[in-house]
Amino acid sequence: MNFATPAAIFVSSFIIALSGALMPGPLLAVTVRDTSRQGFVAAPLLVLGHGLLEAGLLVLILLGLAEWMRGDVATTVIALAGGAMLLWMAVGMAREVRTLRLDVGGKETNVEPARGKGGMGAGFFRPVLSGVVASISNPYWTIWWATIGLGYLVISRELGTTGIALFLAGHILADAVWFLFVGAAVSAGRSWFTDRVYQWVVGSCALFLFFFALSFGVFGMVRLFRML
Repeated sequence: MNFATPAAIFVSSFIIALSGALMPGPLLAVTVRDTSRQGFVAAPLLVLGHGLLEAGLLVLILLGLAEWMRGDVATTVIALAGGAMLLWMAVGMAREVRTLRLDVGGKETNVEPARGKGGMGAGFFRPVLSGVVASISNPYWTIWWATIGLGYLVISRELGTTGIALFLAGHILADAVWFLFVGAAVSAGRSWFTDRVYQWVVGSCALFLFFFALSFGVFGMVRLFRML
């Protein structure tokens, strides 16, 4: 099969990205959390933040970041920094679990800390920023782009700008399909999404992030000792 065709690049990019999006990670945890608090509107804003980050990374890769990302030092730094960020997220979730309350009758919950009245702009900006932070804190996201992503870019560039645009479009569409589905499911299920269920989901996500942080911390430390 010739992958250097517009249709093949778009379809294969969509399928590969969807297989990665289906795996649990920080963005999934944040999507469940924010849509249960704010309703479905949070989901597309989270996807927007995720997409903006990936578009920015794609530009950096095309400008020459690819070689740096393949180095041993970069891999070690990515693993250790990502593990630390995941641990920070896990600790924050774990601390919240017992006090979480979900107001299923309203659009927002009392889970969100008081931050003053930021207006519509702040309400738009926070989920977008959360989408960026949740994505960049996932070491697998960076490693995916440093391996599979780079490989697909090599193929896509054979068609020039069109190929790169189709690759990015297929990739972001896959993320949008999955996370908008998750957001819609959580938002529609607010009537059964009780405090206990909410606490269980967040607690499970926290446990997963602890394991995720530990595994990448060990990986990074092993790589670090080999370099010394």
